[in-house]
Amino acid sequence: MSPTQLLVPAYAQMLRALSGWLDKARDHDGAEGVMARRLTPDMFPLASQVRFACLQAQEATYRLGGEPVPPALDDLAREGREAGERPGTLADAQARIAEALARLDAVAPGALDAGSARPVTLEPGGGLVFDMATGDDYARDWALPQFYFHLVTAYAILRHHGVPLGKADYVPHMFGYLRPGSLPRS
Repeated sequence: MSPTQLLVPAYAQMLRALSGWLDKARDHDGAEGVMARRLTPDMFPLASQVRFACLQAQEATYRLGGEPVPPALDDLAREGREAGERPGTLADAQARIAEALARLDAVAPGALDAGSARPVTLEPGGGLVFDMATGDDYARDWALPQFYFHLVTAYAILRHHGVPLGKADYVPHMFGYLRPGSLPRS
């Protein structure tokens, strides 16, 4: 499976799921304060997790597509780091998800595949520099794990604060594969 075939659909379907979780949070207990919620005091809030998931999905398309990472993604990273002080609203989070989905929709078939063989250097801050021999290393060891870390943390924050989410909310795209008649009756 090529990087384009793996990353773009995985990011898109999970960002759509994240959007659905935020809708459930709004419907469950309103929009007030939800973006500032955390699992623990020393972790970033929900607002950061959403922004970082959107950042990871988009950043990979630029790096593997051989394009420079645009300044707008630096702004998104800063927004995520500062979300403890300025978490924004559910509407802001949904806008970030929509922006990321628009970027993913714009990726042409095979656009990321040439990047699988190119080296990738990451400088995430704090003086750290990671030199990965290939884009495949980057996709496997950084891009996907970082994306899912922030996604699962967002899910956990929402569950921890009482939003009624379950497995079906986490993988709603799987219902497209459901064999007719196999859904258990309650």
